[in-house]
Amino acid sequence: MTTPSIAYVLARDCFKSPDNVRTHSDPSADAELKANIAASGFLLENLIGVRVSRGARKGQVEIYGGGRRLEATRANIDEGALHPDFMVPVLIAKNARDAIEMSLAENFYQLPMNPADECCAFRMIIEREKKSPAEVAKRFGKTETFVLGRLRLANLADPVFAALRALEITIDVAKAYGSTADKERQARVFEQVQASYHRNNPNEIRRLLATGSFCGADPKAMLVGRDAYIAAGGRIEEDLFTDAGSEIWRDGEIVERLAQEALETAAQAIRAREGFAEVRVVPATMIPYSMTYQLPRAIEPEPGPLSPDAAERQVEIEAELATIEEAAQGADDYSPEQVERIEALHAELDAMMPQEAALTPAQKGGAIAFVMIDADGKPRLHDSFYALEDLSAEDGGLDDDDMTDEAGEDDAGGRGAADEEGEADGAIAYSGRLRDELAMMKTELLALHVANDPQFALDLAIFIMVDKALGTGLTGMPSELSARAATARVHGYESDTAAARGWTQFEQGLELAWHDHDTIEARYDAFCALDDAARAAWLGWAVARTINAVPDGHRGSSFLTHLGAKLGIDAVRWWRPTARNFFDRLTKPMILGLFELIGGLALKSRYASSRKFDLAVSAEKLFAGDVIADADVKARALSWLPDEMRFGPDAGPPSDDALIGGFDDERAREPEAAAQSGDDAASPAIPQAA
Repeated sequence: MTTPSIAYVLARDCFKSPDNVRTHSDPSADAELKANIAASGFLLENLIGVRVSRGARKGQVEIYGGGRRLEATRANIDEGALHPDFMVPVLIAKNARDAIEMSLAENFYQLPMNPADECCAFRMIIEREKKSPAEVAKRFGKTETFVLGRLRLANLADPVFAALRALEITIDVAKAYGSTADKERQARVFEQVQASYHRNNPNEIRRLLATGSFCGADPKAMLVGRDAYIAAGGRIEEDLFTDAGSEIWRDGEIVERLAQEALETAAQAIRAREGFAEVRVVPATMIPYSMTYQLPRAIEPEPGPLSPDAAERQVEIEAELATIEEAAQGADDYSPEQVERIEALHAELDAMMPQEAALTPAQKGGAIAFVMIDADGKPRLHDSFYALEDLSAEDGGLDDDDMTDEAGEDDAGGRGAADEEGEADGAIAYSGRLRDELAMMKTELLALHVANDPQFALDLAIFIMVDKALGTGLTGMPSELSARAATARVHGYESDTAAARGWTQFEQGLELAWHDHDTIEARYDAFCALDDAARAAWLGWAVARTINAVPDGHRGSSFLTHLGAKLGIDAVRWWRPTARNFFDRLTKPMILGLFELIGGLALKSRYASSRKFDLAVSAEKLFAGDVIADADVKARALSWLPDEMRFGPDAGPPSDDALIGGFDDERAREPEAAAQSGDDAASPAIPQAA
């Protein structure tokens, strides 16, 4: 190879060869190179090229090595950062073969700088040249934050910096140690993790460094307030890479104490203002299941009273509806005009009904309330209230025994004994498809509540795993704990229940950014970096989606019912039978049987001549409380559910003598015992995700 020589050539007389050995680059690295050339005014390395001896480009230089440097130089010339006659040093090779070989060697034998040396070099430039971090950053095409970060790393604890210099830890692990300026703490954690699996896990190192502390965006920290925390002697460590929301509050015990005091003050004010019997403090963003599962029962708010004008109008509407009913008794059906008027009157009646329910002063006087912290760091009264004493024996409502056949028999065979029209022996038999769909809807309701109670989900998950590991739960366990979604029992089934909508809302609230990384390692690290609430929400999601839909009476269904009872799910408030999800699947005699069950022969006779489609629509309105009816009939309709949709410790398949829903003839004659829900049959608010 002929010895090459260096020549200075106008940048505009150079062009990048299509045979340049480097064909891929990094836009961010190219930008840094361009900024460095503009700041320094020269190229740190020469280019490698061959002079063109013939053709249109005769006299120009074809660049085989340093194409990135040439392109960055030309970009600076175009932008005015360099003079148009800027010259670049070029190592002139004899021919293309020599130029390609030299370019390959130049790229092949490059050695990246040791990260520890890099950190020390930045510190040396700043100390010797008295440059600011911003000036150094501009010179090297970096951000000021990057330079400050390297300076922080240059001041790591000695054992940590030595490990970085020896390449025993990566730059990301070093940054994790740099999240605190406390060198003693750095050295202590470094020693702690050396023999552990997490020694190279940046997120675990940050967690250990932050143990016993809070970040500024934590709801407890926001509740306490920065000024109050500092006034109480709290210390704050500000990271170069953080802001007020991610700064570290080191003295966790001070945060805990001040948060408890702030909530207690809020609880006293709420109790004095609202009149609750007791207000309990929970210094967290959710109420643990362990604090409520032993309480007697939840108290349901009552709808507010109608205004005097609305009450007067209600009387007028009921009188007009009664007149229309009397006029229609002699005809086979309502006229189109009567149907239109009835619907208009019902719409008007619904519009004037109070939309919000609230506890009465008497209810508050016997209620336990909880004050917690919301996501914005404000004291918040929890939505659920609990009775101070168990009054279930005095409320005259339905208990578990009332929901079973009077004889108490558990005869699953009775379901198949009735014919499809539901008229054999007075019982109604559902189709297999309907029973499967009811199981799906019931499981949706259970899954939503499991997903919104991470502590319950965790307990459930541990139990299922241990039970299967010991061999005692290998049969009848209705769960797929691998977190694979349970197989749909009904192919192509699409639900539109309140629980299904709640599940969609819950999934939309899950933190998904961690899943955008390309490698499993990066996704794992990003997931570990989520806060406790975000990971707890994923736990609830993972456990809840495994639950199988099991029709009532099949193996495993009693366990699902038991879980729902333990969660205190009020299925009546979450699910109502509609034409789409229930009545369209019944025969006309089945629906009329339900009308007789709720309102006796008079109600059944009133709708006996209706077509099947109209009957299903009428049944939907009746069981939603959207028709004018006697209070006892309305109460029975609003509290009725198929047994397949109920949760209770003693729930089981009805006997041959029982009608679906668990109401026998005697109970149908005692409406005052059946009134559980009152007139409020609207779906409750979706539980807050953990």
